[in-house]
Amino acid sequence: MELFKGVWGGQQQTTTNGRSVQDQQTGAETVERLVERLLNSTLLTDRRDACRALKALSKKYRVEVGAQGMDAILTSLESDRIDSELVAYALECLLNVTSPELLEDEDSSLSSMGEQFTEIIAKKPDNLTMLLSFMEEYDFRIRLPVIRLVTNLLTNKPKDVQEILLVSPMGISKIMDLLSDSREVVRNDAILLLVALTKNNANIQKIIAFENGFDRILQIIQEEGYSDGGPVVEDSLQLFLNLLRSNTSNQTFFREGSYIKKIVPFFMLPDSDADLGWPTQKVSNFYHMLQIVRTLTSPSNPSHITLSCQKVIKVCGILECLCQIVMANGIPSETLAEAIATVGEAIRGCLENQEYFGSVVAPSEPPRPVLVILLMGLINERQPLSLRCSVLYCIQCHFYKNEKSQEDVIKSLLPSSGDVVNTLTAGQLLCGGLFSKDISNNWFSSVALSHTIMGNMKQKENLLKVQFSLKANSGPVTLMNYILLSLQQGTKLQMKTAFLQFLSIWLEGCPNAVAQFLGNPTSVPYLITLITSVESDEKEALVRGLASFVMGICLFFNPNTVTAFTKESMIQLINNRIGMETLSDALGQISKSELYIHSLKHPQLGAKHSSDLIFDHYFCIMFKKYESLILQQLNDPGSTHVHVDSSSQDFSKLGHMVNNHQSPTDVISRYKEVIRTQDEAIETLKKEVHSLKSSNSVSNATIEELTSEVLQLKNQLVLANAQRATTELSSEKHSQAHIAEYQTILQRKDQQLHEMGERLRGLESGIQTKNPIQEELISKLEEENKVLVEEVERMKKDQEELLELLAEQDSRILKFKMQLKSVGVQVEDDDDTGEAANVVERNESVDLASNVFNGGEHSDNENYLL
Repeated sequence: MELFKGVWGGQQQTTTNGRSVQDQQTGAETVERLVERLLNSTLLTDRRDACRALKALSKKYRVEVGAQGMDAILTSLESDRIDSELVAYALECLLNVTSPELLEDEDSSLSSMGEQFTEIIAKKPDNLTMLLSFMEEYDFRIRLPVIRLVTNLLTNKPKDVQEILLVSPMGISKIMDLLSDSREVVRNDAILLLVALTKNNANIQKIIAFENGFDRILQIIQEEGYSDGGPVVEDSLQLFLNLLRSNTSNQTFFREGSYIKKIVPFFMLPDSDADLGWPTQKVSNFYHMLQIVRTLTSPSNPSHITLSCQKVIKVCGILECLCQIVMANGIPSETLAEAIATVGEAIRGCLENQEYFGSVVAPSEPPRPVLVILLMGLINERQPLSLRCSVLYCIQCHFYKNEKSQEDVIKSLLPSSGDVVNTLTAGQLLCGGLFSKDISNNWFSSVALSHTIMGNMKQKENLLKVQFSLKANSGPVTLMNYILLSLQQGTKLQMKTAFLQFLSIWLEGCPNAVAQFLGNPTSVPYLITLITSVESDEKEALVRGLASFVMGICLFFNPNTVTAFTKESMIQLINNRIGMETLSDALGQISKSELYIHSLKHPQLGAKHSSDLIFDHYFCIMFKKYESLILQQLNDPGSTHVHVDSSSQDFSKLGHMVNNHQSPTDVISRYKEVIRTQDEAIETLKKEVHSLKSSNSVSNATIEELTSEVLQLKNQLVLANAQRATTELSSEKHSQAHIAEYQTILQRKDQQLHEMGERLRGLESGIQTKNPIQEELISKLEEENKVLVEEVERMKKDQEELLELLAEQDSRILKFKMQLKSVGVQVEDDDDTGEAANVVERNESVDLASNVFNGGEHSDNENYLL
């Protein structure tokens, strides 16, 4: 309540804008007289002079002009639009009043006044329609301020103004026509208006794209000189980003319209750039253009759109240009880092592009593959951290679903029977980083090496064969044992987090790796020591959690080939030496960590300092997948086996029914009953999640409403102060009572806001607790349904074979009867027609079963049999 603080008496009272009360009263009285003159004067010249004076006062007395003169100015715009001078004064006055920034000597508490006045204008859609009509005026004094005014309105209240402009007849078309204005100032401000207009509104983005927006923007970029252009190029590229980001329709239109080919000149850099250096504006322009390529190839896009854009980027030559930029000299480090990350997303998951990237050779002495050059930079601690993070991201993208490149790296570490070639390989560089004394090299190398085996069981097996000689006269040591030895001897927490993550990825889904790990007599005791240690800070707690996760992975994928550490003995060991609660708490430390949450959301590492190098994004995905499964197996060791055995018994019973020629309809009904039961369980869980989310949404909406109401009340205090200054107060007590009333309302609203915040935190806590269990159950039910469908398909094939056998036997019996009759032997004559009918009836039964599985009962099994 700083607004009304002061001494009511001998001292001079000041307001939040730094002016005295007397000064403010004088300004308010002046504004009041001018507004009255604007409304009531019969002469146009008088109204024009009043509007000119209001425009002059609108910066110093923004609150007073807005509170008293807004309606009068809007009315004057409509009634006196034939007078261009008056219209220009009125528009500039509104421009000052709605400014989203603080004006002359304004206090920070008035920062939202522009939003309040924008809300007044936007309450009547006709006001915006009138402003759009002024854009058709060619007069510079009118067109420029109206463009800036609408930009202010969009900045202050984007959603409200966008909704009005979207339904305004030809509204967006009028704005697009401004790009054709020959005056650069008008055109450049029109670009800024479009940037504000296209933020977070897919419908407006589509309209602008189909209004030839891409062509017009590209023409401006070309006229300005591509990356060598000024700020207008940066603004144009920002508009490009708004149109493409999270808008699959515009991305498809951009690709199919051959616009990707039209941006190729942007990436063709002259050789002179390396000698002259890059100015700041060029760095910014080039960064935005790289962002456009990344928007088209982002992993968050639908896979088919990303893949299509990646192929076009290679065909039109952008990928080649990007690789040349990566290997060029004189590129600023921030631009180089962004270019490397862009190359990564341009090749991620696209085998053709990955193969091309793998074949690129850097112009070095001796010539080396670009992958080796990047790895050399990765393990060079003198390189900027942002650059090393981008290199790691590019390497991860190169190995993503690229089994050939993964195999090449691991093969370079294995013994070779051929001639030894003295060349530096990717595998040698990665292992060199593992052996380095620099902690950041350890971290980057272990994460990069983990991506050479991620999702590739064959390479996990091959990595078990890798051996090293640590000293000249010492015997070979496997990579697994070296990592264990480094963990036990090392004292740096960052190195431990890197190696424990690498072990988790290596052991996941590879029983032989688990067996080799458990076969080392020091492995499990060391993990127990880490888990049971008392942590002193957050990072030590994360090490405990990672050690617990490695223990859990060994339990989950235990092949039971190491006698001392079978699955049952490990569970007993955990109970006796660690405790279920201790292990569970240690795992929870990871999922609660801010570093984990941030890494889980961002595929590209964005560390600001080397101490932030803790979690890899893909490890976080794996941890989220297995955390609940490990805890479930610890709490109920026999749950998985019982579940499988129960399913097997059901299959056995159903198979027995088929072998005894029971009706296929009975078999199908039994399967449908199992599926229906599981479907009901899934629906129940989904409803519960939906209910919790609905409650959460209601709470959020209530909090937003209360927050908005509190803000409005605070702003009403400002407006009330301005309006109070225009009239004489009857008494001091009346003013103080008015202030006290607003204070009471604000206190009550703040209390309601606090209570709703507590309720929201409670709901969010409930959702976080229940979501993992529900997701796990739904996943297990879907796996079970998959098994059921496969078994039904197998039974169906068995039925068809059985019916064919029966039909063949009937045919042979009929043939024998005919032969006996031909030699004069009397046999009882069965009804061949009836037998044939039986065969037909059985065949119809098969058709019925086929119909059930292929769509006859599709509505009951839609989620499981497709």
